[in-house]
Amino acid sequence: MLDKFKIGHFTDEKTKTGVSVFLAEQGAVGGVSVRGAAPATRETDLLNPTKAVQLINAVVLSGGSAFGLEAASGVQKYLFENGFGYNAGKYRVPIVVGASIYDLEYGEFGFPDKEAGYAAAKSAKAGNFSRGEIGGATGATVSKALGMDTAVKTALGIQTYQMNGLEIAVFSVVNALGDITENGKIIAGALTPDGEPIGMRRVMTMSSVDLKPQNTTITCILTNAILNKVEANILADLAHDGYAEAISPVHTMFDGDAVFVMASGEKAVEFNMLTALIPTLTAKAIRNSVTPGAMPISKKVDPLLYAFFKRAWKSRK
Repeated sequence: MLDKFKIGHFTDEKTKTGVSVFLAEQGAVGGVSVRGAAPATRETDLLNPTKAVQLINAVVLSGGSAFGLEAASGVQKYLFENGFGYNAGKYRVPIVVGASIYDLEYGEFGFPDKEAGYAAAKSAKAGNFSRGEIGGATGATVSKALGMDTAVKTALGIQTYQMNGLEIAVFSVVNALGDITENGKIIAGALTPDGEPIGMRRVMTMSSVDLKPQNTTITCILTNAILNKVEANILADLAHDGYAEAISPVHTMFDGDAVFVMASGEKAVEFNMLTALIPTLTAKAIRNSVTPGAMPISKKVDPLLYAFFKRAWKSRK
């Protein structure tokens, strides 16, 4: 499945961060949509349909916040050494785009550097749909409006689809400020002292909560469909509908949410079919990042803090 793509990961168990790499050595049509207000991204302007470059060689999803963008340079080095990239004349220039999440407070301070990116690219292989707390998702957490102590750990979320020769895979690194939801119910989030979801949407109505831009959900969608850059960008936009289905609240001023699309151009498909599929597949990938029985990293919400919230919420009714 999707054999024109190679997928690789580098995981740093000591600092609890990493990088995931999605390679299209011969090039793929790319698209992007950035909806969050606090992104850490690389080369996203190239994916604008008005820009000259038509094909990209890699998408890199990493930890390490803006520091982690360095990993993409290692991916670029690997591709260059192997003769892949945009023919710029005397040299080929690999086109590598990407985004990073803020995971600096989950483990020790650290970020995936150039060597980590190179290692992830070198390890990449077709059909690598490995799941778990790996690569860019190594330090990913959700439900963080009350801080890291009550956040919930996530893993790399993956959802695949195959029908009549069409192939799609959605990979999500879920590091949201909000909770993960399904049918309006919180399936991963901070808990009250009674063990019930507290609800980040409700917490964010409190002006006394000190929120920070330490969150981001970043996604790479691979498909064998024949797309142009306009269509790839439309699908990246529509994937954010899946974010809205599965994350609450989403696209806040403290999230750097971004979606990348890579299309290898092998299968002709009715485009409207893709517009219907992508939001649902994205929402499923996000929900698949939840480990069954996932609990807050350290503890439940402090009872005194929760009592304060309860009084404030009651006074607003």
